[in-house]
Amino acid sequence: MALIIDLDMDKCSACGACAVACMDQNDIDTQRCEAPFRIVFDLEQPDGAGGHKYTYMATACMHCKDAPCITACPCGCLSKDEATGLTIFDNTSCIGCHSCSMACPFGAPSFSAEGKMRKCDGCVTRIHCGLEPACVRNCPTGALRCVEEEDYKKERVQRSLKKLAGLIQP
Repeated sequence: MALIIDLDMDKCSACGACAVACMDQNDIDTQRCEAPFRIVFDLEQPDGAGGHKYTYMATACMHCKDAPCITACPCGCLSKDEATGLTIFDNTSCIGCHSCSMACPFGAPSFSAEGKMRKCDGCVTRIHCGLEPACVRNCPTGALRCVEEEDYKKERVQRSLKKLAGLIQP
C-alpha cells in the first residue's frame, strides 16, 4: 500500500490550518527559525479578462517513489516506510551536511536549530495508529486527503474521462 497526500487546489482557501497543525504535531519552533514542513502559497495569475485570479496551494514533501534525498544521504537517515511508502527519517546519525536538501527538487528537508535534518514524514505514526495526518485532519475545506495510490490513480482517470466526455458531447 502506497499512500498519497492529495491536494485539491479548487478546495484550498489558503487558510493555513494544515500548516499550523503540522507545526503543532511536529513541535516546530519558528521562534528558533525552524522551517515548517507544510507551506501554503497563494498564486496570482491573469484571468484572461484583464483581471487576476488566485490559486492556492499547500505543499510539503512529495514522498517521491524514487526519492533522491534517500540516495543523497551519506548517513542513511532517510528511508521508505514499508507499510505506507512514505519517505521517513531517523536523524540520530545526521551530520547536517545538507546533501538530502540539495538533492530534493522540492526543498522538503529542513534543519532543526541543532542542525539535524527534519522533514514531513506524512505523520506515519498517526497513520499506523489508524489516524489521518495532522494536515489532513485539520483542513476545514477537505482540500487535503490521504488516499491509497491505486485509488488516487483510478479517481484521476475517472475525472479525466468526465472532462473529456464534456468536451466531446454535441
